[in-house]
Amino acid sequence: MSKTRDRNVERAAAFDTATLSDALDKLGIAGQCYRIKPRDNGFRMAGRAWTLLYGPAANPPGTVGDYIDDVPPGSVIVLDNGGRDNATVWGDILTEIAHRRGIAGTVIDGVCRDTRLCLELGYPVFSKDHWMRTGKDRVQVEATGIPVNIGDARVAPGDIVRGDADGVVVIPKEHEDRVLDTADEIEAAENRIREAVRGGMRLDEARRQFKYHQLQTREAS
Repeated sequence: MSKTRDRNVERAAAFDTATLSDALDKLGIAGQCYRIKPRDNGFRMAGRAWTLLYGPAANPPGTVGDYIDDVPPGSVIVLDNGGRDNATVWGDILTEIAHRRGIAGTVIDGVCRDTRLCLELGYPVFSKDHWMRTGKDRVQVEATGIPVNIGDARVAPGDIVRGDADGVVVIPKEHEDRVLDTADEIEAAENRIREAVRGGMRLDEARRQFKYHQLQTREAS
């Protein structure tokens, strides 16, 4: 399926999460998703968040959701399962359909299962861990399209979500231009340091000259 170009998503995809994390720190924005890791270190993704919140199952229980056909191509599916590690909310059927529909990836505050298929297809899944037990009759969908929590970071619908081998960062929509511009500045300074060292300068001198130790320092309000 085709999707329209999104300049800021493309810009975010060009940065490693480490650089974006430094930019978030400099601006005082908490966007690092604690302990959310890729199921494979080769996974990379960038897209806008499509969010879903889970809660404990009622009696009778609700469903874990049949939402996948409504997610726009290029989105990152963001599932807040409250950090639960005893019940999964993502498996092989969802992986296959998401991959076929051109969804950018899935992020879970919790665990996934059927990991083998996401590895075979190269479909990016980021979660706290993986385990086989189903979430059916244990959790249920509470809401979609609302702000959720992923690894202590707030994720609102439409925020940019970027993932790589180091984890996942979230760039709030209202701050994305500032974050990406700051990431540009940080990356440019680090590249100048590398070039100076390759040219024979001592690392400590290069870091002083290009203010390395201040790159992530929070800006004054």
